[in-house]
Amino acid sequence: MTDISEQERILESAREKFFEQGFVKVTVDEISADLGMSKKTLYKFFPSKEDLIRKVIHLMMRQVNHRVETIVNSDVPSVEKMSQILVFIGRMWGRAGRQFPIDMKKYFPELWKEIEVFRRERVLVNIQKIFVQAKREGVLRDDVNAQLLLLMFLTCVEGILNPTTLSEQSFSLSEAFQGIFRILFEGALTDEARRRYPSIGAAFPQNT
Repeated sequence: MTDISEQERILESAREKFFEQGFVKVTVDEISADLGMSKKTLYKFFPSKEDLIRKVIHLMMRQVNHRVETIVNSDVPSVEKMSQILVFIGRMWGRAGRQFPIDMKKYFPELWKEIEVFRRERVLVNIQKIFVQAKREGVLRDDVNAQLLLLMFLTCVEGILNPTTLSEQSFSLSEAFQGIFRILFEGALTDEARRRYPSIGAAFPQNT
């Protein structure tokens, strides 16, 4: 197995554990044991647990950026793009427990800042393109301002998808994100758009 393959195995295993348990509870011993490798081998690629955490987060940001940009630049209607993004987010964050963002902000505030900047400058910019496309296609109601819709979406994301708020709620990170989409985006669609794209319901959870 190549060094690159070994690194990918470690990152994927670490991500699963960090998602489920947060960063604090997971040990390097647990990760190496699950992979069937020694800690010495793991440290060959990642000198410390902190370095591993940073590499996991940076990998996730690259994956999110690549997938979202691929969807946004595809030649499909805006509603289908939004559905695809919701499915992707659900799969990516579906197993993330509440402790994950709490540990992130508490123990790695600089990394949390990176995520916030990435979310605003990369992800939300692409979401704005979908809103603009939706307005151009006529699938948004006439009384909906696309710029205001984006601002509302941004405010909801920053206000709800933060560790303090999530720690006090019963819904998951994925449910919160998808719920925001459902309420704001689906609510902004015309009746005709909802009839034209009945598959949108599969992407939006009905109980969030």
